[in-house]
Amino acid sequence: MVAKPSNNFSFKLVLLGDGRVGKTSLVVRYINNVFSEKQEATIQASYLTKRLIIDGVPVTLSIWDTAGQERFHALGPIYYRDADAALLVYDITSSETFNRVTKWVKELQQMAPPDIIMTIAANKSDLLRSKKINIQDAESYSTSIGARLFVTSAKTGVGIDEMFLDIAKRLMDRRKESAEGLLTAPPRKGIVIIDDEPEKEPPPKCCS
Repeated sequence: MVAKPSNNFSFKLVLLGDGRVGKTSLVVRYINNVFSEKQEATIQASYLTKRLIIDGVPVTLSIWDTAGQERFHALGPIYYRDADAALLVYDITSSETFNRVTKWVKELQQMAPPDIIMTIAANKSDLLRSKKINIQDAESYSTSIGARLFVTSAKTGVGIDEMFLDIAKRLMDRRKESAEGLLTAPPRKGIVIIDDEPEKEPPPKCCS
């Protein structure tokens, strides 16, 4: 009996950003709907999954939360080189963390898959009065690199579900477009080898 192909889609999402910008808190809020003011820093990377239904299709997000400390930076390519999407997180109260995001973007553009989907989270929106980066400027930057910006808060939960759902939908749309492209692609033309014209026989020599 031939097994039916699985309709459960799985995608790899990697989180990037400086330490203490709230990457782990965002994921924990999304997965478990809890928040802790004393969230421990991630060492190297942690892994969580989230299962959801999009247009009736089961989707699994494999979420890799990477460490933000500089000493772990060299490990970044291990996690994003085969990722389907990247979520870049910065703290709206720290311009340095936003600058760090722009550096991660350049690295992704050079080393990650060319079709990787990028999203930027302007996190800690509960501290909006202390913001150092104008949201409009961050929005313009996101648009310039083909990413989408979401204003989020792991503490209040604002923007998190919408952000992860948007990432999953974009991944599904890309998968559908890829599948449709394969179905509608014109058949490959066979290679036709044309032999050289046969050499004409030399005219008969006249009798001597």
